[in-house]
Amino acid sequence: MKIRNSSFLLLLSITLISSCAKTGRPDGGPKDELAPLFVTSKPPYETINFSSKEVTLDFNEFIKLKNLNKQLVVSPPLKNPLLISPQGTASKTLNIEILDTLAINTTYIFNFGNAIEDNNESNVLEGFKYVFSTGTYIDSLEFSGTIANAFSNKKPKKTNIVLYRIDSTFTDSIIYKKKPNYVTTAIDTTGFNFTNLKKGKYLLLALKQSSNDYIFNPTIDEIGFYTDTIRLPKDSSIIKPIKLFKELQPYQFKRAKEAYKGKITFGYVGVAKDLKVELLSKVSDSFRSISRFEIDKDTLNYWHTPINVDSLNFIVSNAIFSDTVTVKFRKKKIDSLTLSPSTTGVLHLRDTFFIKSNTPILKIDTSKVWLTAADTIRVKYEHYVSKKENKIGFIFDKKQKEKYNLKAFPGGFSDLYAVKNDTLSFNFRTQDLEDYGRITMDIINTSSENLIVELLSGKENDQVVGRRYITTSETLVFDLLEPKSYTVRAIIDTNKNNKWDTGSYLLKILPENVLYYTEELEVRANYFLEGNTFTIENPK
Repeated sequence: MKIRNSSFLLLLSITLISSCAKTGRPDGGPKDELAPLFVTSKPPYETINFSSKEVTLDFNEFIKLKNLNKQLVVSPPLKNPLLISPQGTASKTLNIEILDTLAINTTYIFNFGNAIEDNNESNVLEGFKYVFSTGTYIDSLEFSGTIANAFSNKKPKKTNIVLYRIDSTFTDSIIYKKKPNYVTTAIDTTGFNFTNLKKGKYLLLALKQSSNDYIFNPTIDEIGFYTDTIRLPKDSSIIKPIKLFKELQPYQFKRAKEAYKGKITFGYVGVAKDLKVELLSKVSDSFRSISRFEIDKDTLNYWHTPINVDSLNFIVSNAIFSDTVTVKFRKKKIDSLTLSPSTTGVLHLRDTFFIKSNTPILKIDTSKVWLTAADTIRVKYEHYVSKKENKIGFIFDKKQKEKYNLKAFPGGFSDLYAVKNDTLSFNFRTQDLEDYGRITMDIINTSSENLIVELLSGKENDQVVGRRYITTSETLVFDLLEPKSYTVRAIIDTNKNNKWDTGSYLLKILPENVLYYTEELEVRANYFLEGNTFTIENPK
């Protein structure tokens, strides 16, 4: 009997110990939905005459840090980052070590954003700040506003908003050299808010950076600026958003190199307006070359007929630059000819069928390039060679619900290197007219602005489906549209050059205004979407 009692007591003890070791809420209990609470700190919150090198923050429960590097903002910025521990483990206490010498008579803010959350349920302590002053009082002025992308309607992500104090030492170039006086951030929102500001005059900027050094690098950063001076405490907010844009960089030639035998790439940065490549070396009369800018890359491709020399000399120039370049040859093989169709599925009635090539096509033998319909009847076509890209367009009378085949027999295409194609066969088809829809939109041009009205599609609204140039109020019709969602934007083309122009901080030029229609337009098959009005007013 004693043995049984001993066994029972032992089992009971193990059960109780196991039960006590469990963490979290008891089964069936209410879920913890409360954020952790800040309890106390050493030195205390809003301490004045602050001189400590360490800060201890205490909370009412175990907390953990999440995305601290992205969330933490120190204002004014410090040269050296704060050392915060523990990271990676839960604790009721955070220890902060300050490595910098703090400025005198300055209010500092350690803004943790949403980095602090409780350990069990990940409830976030939103917008937690630790504030102190090295002077005799805490600055208390506030300022707020919004940001936006200058060209797209996508919400900016992780943008720093900064204030530079305008005093006797201020120059416009300070943003390239020194950190700002105040910084805040807009991580997941278009709104921003400064607190604990000092009275004075300020320059207001927005910076979208890959590195949070708060110093503007125009080669990689986006910038937005407020044209007027911020005066505190007179100004407490701005109504119009600060618009982020990427500046165009001054043209700078980088280098030229041989990509493969018969092709040279000339790399550059900035605007390559009027860029010219002139051959200096003497070559035979049979030497031929073609140069084209590569789409969306800072590269000029230069194809040439192979030549038996060790190098070629060029002058690379534009209106403000000229340099002599020598390209040495080491490659032994030319690139093999590759031809591909623009579609192997549906060719929409509003589109052109293209054959794309990796090398410039010089000759097309139409007797060896056949376009046939499903019934094998030859279809007449006209072709043209693009001057901007390595592709050939085929123009023909497209029939509804028809199947087509474009066949190129050997020698139908011949490129710069006299390389000819093997047999090619590309199939594609068209759809019924009733498979498409139409958008009719009334554009009310209130001030007779020069407008570029674009119809956009795609997940990021980055595909231009249609474009119109107008200077008055007009009714625009976009026809033969695939069933999908569309967006309409209007670029106010102030300088009348038929394209959107970005801004310049030093020249104090804002980017041209871009307005988006407020609604997404859903097009269905055999459906005419009408009755939409887009009123364009240029925001000054």
